[in-house]
Amino acid sequence: MNRFCYTILLAMILSACQSGSENARQESNTGTFSQNQTTMNDTTPKVTGIGGIFFKSENPKEIKEWYGKNLGLAISEYGSSFEFRNANRPDEINYAAWSPFAEGSDYFNPSKKEFMINYRVQNIEGLVRNLKASGVTVLDEIESYDYGKFVHIMDPDGNKIELWEPVDSVFTEMGGPTTK
Repeated sequence: MNRFCYTILLAMILSACQSGSENARQESNTGTFSQNQTTMNDTTPKVTGIGGIFFKSENPKEIKEWYGKNLGLAISEYGSSFEFRNANRPDEINYAAWSPFAEGSDYFNPSKKEFMINYRVQNIEGLVRNLKASGVTVLDEIESYDYGKFVHIMDPDGNKIELWEPVDSVFTEMGGPTTK
């Protein structure tokens, strides 16, 4: 499976898990407009949600079929894309990815773990600068694709983490089955 497919799946899952705390603040009676505008214009380098969950499986094809049949996931050859609305821009559709990888996949390397999480981020360049300044291991350079920018880091427990600054409109234009 290529990086594009994994990214799509990861994006769908991560986005589906975004916190509702911004919505709660925006629904308060005081300062709703200014809080909403501040959130929409925020460019602070940070994680904004989960973009995907990747895990190893002895038989990715069978496990995808099982999740489709038993849990209702809309399955593609890459896994499942979760569709959700952006909390700050409700007209915007976002995506998170769920994808099983073959046991022998080296995509999670150098991590020895059986899973990898992809986080949706904003201002990936600023975030990478901040991470490097904090001594975080950055595994590669930021790579750009039509559907977003990516970079990988390691956490202190040896988990490889994929950071993704998405361009969700590309997935919307592509169409295809999504889990809603």
